[in-house]
Order: sequence, then C-alpha cells, then structure tokens
Amino acid sequence: MSKGRRVSLTAARELTAFQKNILTVLAEEPRYGLAIKRELESYYDDDVNHGRLYPNLDDLVEEGFVEKSALDKRTNEYGLTEAGHEAVRDDLRWSLEHFLTDGNRADFVESMLQDE
Repeated sequence: MSKGRRVSLTAARELTAFQKNILTVLAEEPRYGLAIKRELESYYDDDVNHGRLYPNLDDLVEEGFVEKSALDKRTNEYGLTEAGHEAVRDDLRWSLEHFLTDGNRADFVESMLQDE
C-alpha cells in the first residue's frame, strides 16, 4: 500500500475503538470489506452491520489511515497506509507502556514494535 499523506498521531489517538480494530485487522494484510467484516465479527462474537463498517472504512480512508483500491468492478480492497501502520504501532506502544511493568518483558516487547 502507498504511504498516503502525513497524518498526526493526535488524529490517530482520537479514533474510536471500532476504527482501531479495523486498523488492527488490516495490519496483517490488505482485505476486501466482507473479509474485514468477518474478522471483526469473530472478535466481537456478534454481527457487524454493513452500515457501521463501511462508513468507518470511508472515514479511515478520508483521514489517511487506509487506502482503498478496486479489486474488480464490484469489490474494493482496503490496506493500511504508512500512517495507518504508525497508528497501530502507537496504540500498541501506549497500551504496553501501561500494561507491562517487568523491565525484561517490556524491553522484549518494545524491540518487537521498533520500526525496521
């Protein structure tokens, strides 16, 4: 996926939990809408309404975290931009800073999250 435009971490930190979950799903690999929907339904153990998913995907595209491209005439694929990857990393860093208190474990996890 392309780098996209520069997006501030402040904007990323103001995303909803649902939007952050979409980014997390896309961090693994680009996906089409129904594949994102299935993954989220697995996580929530409940149906995810199209009327909730697609407007949030559109917002993430508009904000520069996700790139949308056509797979075919009827199907779009969504993937993270560089800003989207940074948003996921930033969220993980913040969570882990507050979760991990053991220095050795924290150092190990931090090294996994470092930029390549």
